[in-house]
Amino acid sequence: MLVTVGTVIARLHLYLVDLTAAVVIGVLVGYAMVEHQEKPWWLVLPSTALVALPVAVRRIWPVPALAVTTAATVAVVIGQVLPTEALGAPVGAVCFALYTVAVQCSRTWSLAGCAVAVVAISGVSGGEPENVLVVIASLGAVWAIGYTTRLRRSMLERELSQRSEQALTDERMRIARELHDVVAHNLSLIAVQAGNAAHVRSPEHAYAALTVISETSRAALTEMRGLLGVLRSDAALAPSPGLDGLAELADRASLAGVRVTLDVRGDAAVPEGVGLSAYRIVQEALTNVVKHAAPASCTVVVDVTPSSVRVEVTDDGPGVKELGVGHGLIGMRERVAVYGGEFSAGPGTGGGFRVVAELPHR
Repeated sequence: MLVTVGTVIARLHLYLVDLTAAVVIGVLVGYAMVEHQEKPWWLVLPSTALVALPVAVRRIWPVPALAVTTAATVAVVIGQVLPTEALGAPVGAVCFALYTVAVQCSRTWSLAGCAVAVVAISGVSGGEPENVLVVIASLGAVWAIGYTTRLRRSMLERELSQRSEQALTDERMRIARELHDVVAHNLSLIAVQAGNAAHVRSPEHAYAALTVISETSRAALTEMRGLLGVLRSDAALAPSPGLDGLAELADRASLAGVRVTLDVRGDAAVPEGVGLSAYRIVQEALTNVVKHAAPASCTVVVDVTPSSVRVEVTDDGPGVKELGVGHGLIGMRERVAVYGGEFSAGPGTGGGFRVVAELPHR
């Protein structure tokens, strides 16, 4: 919601700038029409509007704006409503529209628009070579600036897209490695219990070992379904943090100036991959609170059910203006996507920020 409001405000600001430019050009053109020729108002007003008003809508309809303001300029000069020596203000309107065409339209369209505008304005500029050169230089420079701006924006968009894709790839790599830790730990338990079952003489001990093997292998298969296919060669066999480590996260966040209220509901015994993902989501959410909202109060609710783990982290800080494409939200969303869950992040209803993630595990 904040991103949408910010975008609307930014666009409104640009439209107000264009409207102001149109009014200024209109005043100059109207004054030039009545200064020496004393034209009637019923002729001055529509002529001025046709020349100047397209500037106010150039961002919405760039090509029609350029066509209308160019044609109107030619018409008022040929119809002797505007003297040739007062051509500066209408040319300014044409330059505004041409710049927008060069920024928003393809090179073919913008070059065609520039050529038409140069020919049309040069034709009514009085015929003097110096006037023609001024028209060509001014309109050509405006087109070059606009087209350069278009190229720069295109490069920035490609760079932003590449950074976003790279961040997504890096985060998936990290998640895959963490899942590999969990699976490797489970397989090591299976190997140990299988060795015990093969050497013990007591049927009770063998049955207990086989039970552990059955449960652990089932959990390992569940984690393998979420694996993204990228494994690291130096994976350790130690278990990853889970829901039992959330209290330590809350304590560390409290030391950083965030008052954390932790509420873990239900049985904390969940598959290790799900517990790890929930742990990392809470960790990243608390990190964002510390970075963007401290000092603030934060509530962490982890609701464990037989079918899913639901994580909700809310704070009463000032919130954020833009969510951006950073690693944090991407990582949380990817962790949830691995298990086919649901994720949302945004401003809370009463202010602050709210992160909700649901991780199915059955």
